[in-house]
Amino acid sequence: METVWSLVIVVLVVAAAGFIVWSLDHHHDVYGIVLPVGAAVALACLVWAVLIFAGTGYMAGLTWMPWALPMAVGIVAAVAVPIVVGRPRTKHDVALLTELLKRG
Repeated sequence: METVWSLVIVVLVVAAAGFIVWSLDHHHDVYGIVLPVGAAVALACLVWAVLIFAGTGYMAGLTWMPWALPMAVGIVAAVAVPIVVGRPRTKHDVALLTELLKRG
């Protein structure tokens, strides 16, 4: 049961980070609120599961890994995914709008 609580805490931390990243991004009107949150939670859960199945939660000296590593990876994902998706999408939308306005 202890490992389930570690997953709950990891998910809450990275979800909060995803919401904070979304609110601070100037291009957040281009993509939905779920993008940074979903990417952070999905990647953190995947890393957590791999670490738990590898047994790092029960090895002396490695018990920090299922806590800290998924949180760090999730926060990095919450920051990186909007950069990868948001800015190119903004450029594409502006180019498309310019093309449409030139036609009309």
